[in-house]
Amino acid sequence: MDSRAEDWKATILLVDDEPKNLAALQAVLEPLAQNLLLARSGEEALGLVLKHDLAVILLDVRMPGMDGFEAARMIRGREQSRHTPIIFLTGVSAEVDSAFRGYEVGAVDYLMKPLVPEVLRSKVSVFVELHRKNAALIHEIKERRIAEEQLQESQVQLRALAARLIAVREQERTRMAREIHDELGQVLTGLKLEVTWLAKRLAGNQKPLVEKTETICRLIDSTVRLVRRISTGLRPEILDEMGLVAAIGWQAGEFQKRAGIRCRLKLPADQGALDKELSTAVFRIFQEILTNIARHARASSVNVDLNISDDRLSLRVADNGIGIAGGQIHSRESLGLLGMRERAQLFGGEVSIQGASHTGTTVSVSIPMPRPQSGPSRDIHANPPSAEE
Repeated sequence: MDSRAEDWKATILLVDDEPKNLAALQAVLEPLAQNLLLARSGEEALGLVLKHDLAVILLDVRMPGMDGFEAARMIRGREQSRHTPIIFLTGVSAEVDSAFRGYEVGAVDYLMKPLVPEVLRSKVSVFVELHRKNAALIHEIKERRIAEEQLQESQVQLRALAARLIAVREQERTRMAREIHDELGQVLTGLKLEVTWLAKRLAGNQKPLVEKTETICRLIDSTVRLVRRISTGLRPEILDEMGLVAAIGWQAGEFQKRAGIRCRLKLPADQGALDKELSTAVFRIFQEILTNIARHARASSVNVDLNISDDRLSLRVADNGIGIAGGQIHSRESLGLLGMRERAQLFGGEVSIQGASHTGTTVSVSIPMPRPQSGPSRDIHANPPSAEE
C-alpha cells in the first residue's frame, strides 16, 4: 500500500458557539483519527474554510451573530467550498420544521441534539471516505498530467536530438563525399597519369609489362567509377547543385538501371527556393521508399508524383508489387518506415502507407511548406533499364 494513503487524513470542521458542545463533538469523532478543526462562530468558520480543504462541516444552527444558515450561504457562495458537505446540528426540537431551510442553503443532513455517537460517526465516515477517494482521484489526475507533460517534453527533446543527429549525419556524409571524390579521385587520377607515363616509355619488346600497365589502368578506371558511386551514394551533388526535383529524377533513373523496375515520373517544372534541409529530408525518404520496393515489393513498375504548391509539398510513390501487410505498416521493427515518419514529423509532415495483398503499395508524404512554391507538372519517363549495371 502507498505510504501516502496510510498517512492521509481528512480535515473536519466543527462549528458551535458552546465550548462544551465542541468538546463533546471532538470526543465523538476522535476515534475516526482525522484532523479536527474547531470554530466558535460563523465568522471564524469562514476564515478556516478559506485555509483548508474540508471533507465535511458540522455546523450548529443557533449561534449569536452569524447563525448557521447564514454561514452555510456564505460557504456555498465561495468556489473553494461550494461542494463541501454541511451537516446542520440543532439542540431545539422545535427547529425540526426549519430543516427544509437548511437543505435550501445546501445542507446534506440535519441532526438533532443530543447526538447519537455511532450515528454521527457513521455519517461523517461516509463523507470522509468520499473525500479520500476524491482526493486520490485528483492526485492521480495531477500525476497523470505531470507525466503527460514530461512525456511531451521528452518527445520534444528527442525530436530535437533526432533533428540534430540527422543534420550532423548529413554534414558528415557531405564532408566524406567531397573528400572521397576530391582527394581520393585526385590520387587515382595522378596514379593513372604515372602508369600511363611509364607505359609510354616501355620498349616494344616488353609486351608483358605493357599489358600489365594496361591492366593497372583499367583497374584504376574501375576504382574511379567505384569512388564516384560511393561519393554519390553518400551525398549526390545534383541535390546541392540542382535541387530536389532534379535529384528525384536522377535517383529514379539510377533505381531503374540497377533494379530493372520501370519508373514513371511526374515532377514540377520549377521547385522555387526550396529549403535545403527539407529537400534533404524528402530525398532521403524517397531513397528509403525505393530501397523498400527493391527489397520487398517484387514490382515491375513504379509511379512517382511530386507536387510542390504554395503551402504543401506532396510526394506519392505507388508500385504494382505484392503489397504490404497491415501489421508491417505500424510495426516498431520496421525501422525504415519509422525513419521516414520521423523525418517528415520534424517538418510538421506525415507519411501514410496504403497497401493490400497483390495490389501494390502506395506511400504518400505530405509536408507543409514554409514559403510559397509553385510550378506546373510535366510527364517524364526515366531511361529504360540498361544491361551495363
